[in-house]
Amino acid sequence: MGSPKVFGKVRERVGMRRMGMIGALALLSACGGKAPEAPAAQASVAAPQGPVVRIVALGDSLFAGYGLRAEQAYPVRLEAALRARGINAQVVNAGVSGDTTEDGLARLDFTLGGAKPDLVVISLGGNDMLRGLPVARTRANMDAILAGLERRKVRVVVMGMLAAPNMGPDYARDFNAVFPAVTKAHHAVLVPFFLQPIFNHPDLQLPDHIHPTAPGVEAMVKGTVDAVSGALPR
Repeated sequence: MGSPKVFGKVRERVGMRRMGMIGALALLSACGGKAPEAPAAQASVAAPQGPVVRIVALGDSLFAGYGLRAEQAYPVRLEAALRARGINAQVVNAGVSGDTTEDGLARLDFTLGGAKPDLVVISLGGNDMLRGLPVARTRANMDAILAGLERRKVRVVVMGMLAAPNMGPDYARDFNAVFPAVTKAHHAVLVPFFLQPIFNHPDLQLPDHIHPTAPGVEAMVKGTVDAVSGALPR
């Protein structure tokens, strides 16, 4: 794996600002399976080959691994899934709990550290929605983030978010349209709903009914790894 100097240092924020949940929101779901234990299955996993593929995971608590051990966070498990496919991936976890799209935009340059990664994966917007922030502001922030990465000629995968039903139909209509619109405008790859794999699966949710358990993270990785691997430069 490559030298961490390529990326610079991603700032860590110690206090986790918990995403407050509105009662009707049931945004988590999915299907995680146990990894094969048979030696023959392990032997079939391709060894990572080629130069290091550097990926930055810019996001909120869904990347930071809220309520989980560090090694159970989505970026860590995504790296493992990519390497199991023979991709020599290095995923930098730039998730900060509580971050909004405005926070993500503010730290974009610092997170990249002047280096150009092969791919940036983004999970932002959930806190904007839960706080009822103006949709126009969310869209402007996402547009600015993707425009900055497009100028750098960095490929992007956006993990989309959907509004909670109790936010109202007008808010939901406008908020849900943000992610398809900005990804199309900036030629990014969209995963329509990041939490779809664990939607309506309380067994894959932490007691707060917001964040995934470790098996929930595995289900989210399984549901998104194709999009991520497909977006990598060849």
